[in-house]
Amino acid sequence: MLSLKSSLSGLFALLLLGQMSLARAELPEFTELVEEASPAVVNISTRQNLSQRDVAAQGQVPDLEGLPPMFREFFERNIPQMPRSPGGGRQREAQSLGSGFIISDDGYVLTNNHVVADADEIIVRLSDRSELEAKLIGADPRTDVALLKVEGKNLPTVKLGKSEKLKVGEWVLAIGSPFGFDHSVTAGIVSAKGRSLPNESYVPFIQTDVAINPGNSGGPLFNLDGEVVGINSQIFTRSGGFMGLSFAIPIDVAMDVANQLKEGGKVSRGWLGVVIQEVNKDLAESFGLDKPAGALVAQVLEDGPAAKGGLQVGDVILSLNGQPIIMSADLPHLVGALKPGDQASLEVVREGDRKTLKLAIGALPEDGDEAVAAGDASGVERSSNRLGVSVTELTAEQKKAFDLRGGVVIREVQSGPAALIGLRPGDVVTHLNNQAIDSAATFAKVAKSLPVNRSVSMRVLRQGRASFITFKLAE
Repeated sequence: MLSLKSSLSGLFALLLLGQMSLARAELPEFTELVEEASPAVVNISTRQNLSQRDVAAQGQVPDLEGLPPMFREFFERNIPQMPRSPGGGRQREAQSLGSGFIISDDGYVLTNNHVVADADEIIVRLSDRSELEAKLIGADPRTDVALLKVEGKNLPTVKLGKSEKLKVGEWVLAIGSPFGFDHSVTAGIVSAKGRSLPNESYVPFIQTDVAINPGNSGGPLFNLDGEVVGINSQIFTRSGGFMGLSFAIPIDVAMDVANQLKEGGKVSRGWLGVVIQEVNKDLAESFGLDKPAGALVAQVLEDGPAAKGGLQVGDVILSLNGQPIIMSADLPHLVGALKPGDQASLEVVREGDRKTLKLAIGALPEDGDEAVAAGDASGVERSSNRLGVSVTELTAEQKKAFDLRGGVVIREVQSGPAALIGLRPGDVVTHLNNQAIDSAATFAKVAKSLPVNRSVSMRVLRQGRASFITFKLAE
């Protein structure tokens, strides 16, 4: 008869094995997904012809022009020969490598713009190792999406999903060609959604911990249903390799771009014509908000959609067409997804009151230059105050250059609060404590009556860019 101790040990072992089996059962199974999806994933290589002069300028081979014949003959004999260009000069082929996937059986392929940018020839290699030359239908640098076309019929295609249905923590899988290793499979989870990256205002990136490396760019990101939910595009790295932070373009965004490229060869997106900034705790307090949220309008561009629709500097945009603006970066994503001419309803907070504004969305300028040009500020000192700055009224020419109706320019920054918050000579102050500044006298008056131990906002224009800053005055 077994002892109680041995019986308990056996029971514990059975429970442990049961838990391990349950854990294995809960892990996703990728094999069937990979078998079905891999044939539609392609390797993309490009060739770009560089003239010998360009190559020499890059320091890759010496420029042989002007060398004595003996030395030129030596270098030509020992340096690999490059093909001649039609104009007679030698050429060198620059190659890049990336991934893509087929979205239609007649040969349309999606990839990243940076994979095929400036290419003279694009080669798509299928899973059966056959190679097809691809034509670039169009590309959109702002979203880093490119649409290619290869000649073919009944080609394997991926299933397209809905990236908006993705949930943080959900399993996802990538197939691509990292470092040229075709059809490599890596898996992970969705780490976050709606990520904004520097200089990428119009893409709400999907962040994952899927291992992505050079060569994965342009490849598909799948959910467990085998549907493409994103295009692997970027990684965050300090070493040049994978560090656990990968970013994918949502397939909803990519397909909207692809459809526009297919129909017209270019992409049009909505534009509001404002410069915005984040609402932090101090700014929220100064504007009478319950919590930090929304997009603070720091600048309204002249004759833009926002200006025509009545949006004002200092407004805090809380929602667009009923969709809440939690972070300021949410606004460009929502506006960019609209089409020029669409009607938009904005909920804003203005001077402590909530308002609803309706306006027509404009078209984002082709060059993307949304900044306002600014000139140098100078003048005669007319006012000093408790903030520790000397200010000067703007001249008519300066107001025209800055596109302002009022404001003062900082002439000198002395020791005091202004120096502590980083104000500089040449900065233009247009609002102080939520009040418009139309003269040096108004600035001095408002500065004199500033409250103590409470967040105060100031709108500052520096080198054409406006932003709100906050500070507190001590007793």
